[in-house]
Amino acid sequence: MIKTSHGKRYPLILNPKARSEKADGARRFIMDHAGRFAIFASNSAEEAEELAAIFAASEEPVVVAAGGDGTLNAVVKGLSGKKTALGILPTGTMNVFARELGLPVDQLKRAFEVIDKGETVDVDLFSMNGAPFVQMAGVGFDAQVIEETKWEAKKALGPLAYLVSAMKVLGDTPPKMTVHFDEGHVEEGVAVLVGNGSLYGGQVRLFGKADNADDLLDVLIFKESGYKVVTDTLAGLARGGFDENMDTVGYYQSSGLRVECDREIPVEVDGELWGKTRVAVFENIPEKLKVLAPKDAAMPKWEEMLRALSPWTPNK
Repeated sequence: MIKTSHGKRYPLILNPKARSEKADGARRFIMDHAGRFAIFASNSAEEAEELAAIFAASEEPVVVAAGGDGTLNAVVKGLSGKKTALGILPTGTMNVFARELGLPVDQLKRAFEVIDKGETVDVDLFSMNGAPFVQMAGVGFDAQVIEETKWEAKKALGPLAYLVSAMKVLGDTPPKMTVHFDEGHVEEGVAVLVGNGSLYGGQVRLFGKADNADDLLDVLIFKESGYKVVTDTLAGLARGGFDENMDTVGYYQSSGLRVECDREIPVEVDGELWGKTRVAVFENIPEKLKVLAPKDAAMPKWEEMLRALSPWTPNK
């Protein structure tokens, strides 16, 4: 087991403002195991990042993040370029990165056993305009949906709140984007999704060829807006993720890219709204992120069944 300077106590960064039944249960679990953690409550993403950076600078072997993808992204920023390994207690709503790694997202006891076991995997890190991310990022449409969806709507409607916002955004005039790939080719579209892993928005496998240890980003360029994009996207999901060009969506892999827009538009990283920009530059961070996770994570049973029933043969 990897040990810290606290002996068997892991520095743990949590978001005390998380508001959900799951967050309440997570706090109870952490307090029941308080002897195993040195607990640090962060009041903001910036503070979580700063705490993680302080632990990394003091050469802590492990820092544990307890929270959702937003808290995780903040801690990853603090650990970027450092040797400190990341442990995850997935206590958020989606826990996309934890699912990508095959962590038990609904059983904190088992997730903590993964941390205690001490196995690590190396994961690629990329940045968008200097902001590190570990799972995915979006320029345009999906970031607009996140911007449009308020916390009150999510509380009242759950995931349906995003669908309501998406229907509204679909009616807007889309931006025009030019995508310059590091490999030299140029493409045009109205929205871009970039994946380091294969999952998007929870359990949706969107990037069919993605491997988060291959030093490549998987890129979806949506060439037009409207409901044809929706039907093509559903077809891609039925295949177990996009893996080839369709009428309205292009699939590419790249070591880096630059997205230029005709106006300022929202951008998100790891599911959190980053802000607005006219230029989004995606670059590889040379140092891998060490994460405490199973080396050979099994595919969820529900996905095995879905793929067995699918008329398409997925790549992965």
